[in-house]
Amino acid sequence: MQLFLGFIFAIIISLLAYKAKSLDKSGAIGATVEGTLIFGIGGWEWAILLLTFFISSSALSKMFKKRKIDLQEKFDKGSRRDAMQVLGNGGLAAFFALLHFFFPDTLWTWLGFSAALAAVNADTWATELGVLARSQPRMITNLKEKVEKGTSGGVSITGTLASLAGAALVAFFAGIFSPSGEFFPVFALITFAGLLGALFDSLLGATVQAIYYCPACEKETERHPTHLCKTETETRYFRGWKWLTNDLVNFACAGFGVVIALLF
Repeated sequence: MQLFLGFIFAIIISLLAYKAKSLDKSGAIGATVEGTLIFGIGGWEWAILLLTFFISSSALSKMFKKRKIDLQEKFDKGSRRDAMQVLGNGGLAAFFALLHFFFPDTLWTWLGFSAALAAVNADTWATELGVLARSQPRMITNLKEKVEKGTSGGVSITGTLASLAGAALVAFFAGIFSPSGEFFPVFALITFAGLLGALFDSLLGATVQAIYYCPACEKETERHPTHLCKTETETRYFRGWKWLTNDLVNFACAGFGVVIALLF
């Protein structure tokens, strides 16, 4: 019965997100599957964490659009998430909800679930708010090197603080609903894991994520095969592992957050 109710609830949320243009058709289907697992198996406590991530990240992606419009050409995809983005951001959290079905009443499944969402929320907040900073970001592998806003691997004080806040928001509810009944230890652990997960995302972006180059506007971009500049030029491979897309980097971000939470 709970799984069926989770399915209905997930459909409603996915349809609303589709109408709000936060998800495309494939993204709505993916969100329905993930939501069914999380709502249906975990219950309303798990659902609240998922909704905290989804609502806050979707809202931030739509805020200050005019100030971000020139940066869209940098990113692999727009603010309307497809199935791969949904999987990259929420797939690991859904996996821990499934594990919770087989291992109920265990703290580690809750910590893994919470850390995965805290990490992707931290990363999203850093991206959406970090690009609004007045100062130029610096490459995480060389803090003396200034880079353009939106560059993969770029970090800033504003973005890092936003990342910390995004992780702390999810961690707050993780602490409140923790099976252990202890708020502060869980809150501190999940905040820490989420922040490190987002920083790991930046490290991958600076080193091994697939990055392309647009010969028309002479800029680096995650987009391939076509850039969004005025000429819609085909981009060329520039650096990184070709198979390591931004969606996979997001999945790795969540995974690193989980590893930190379960190790500590």
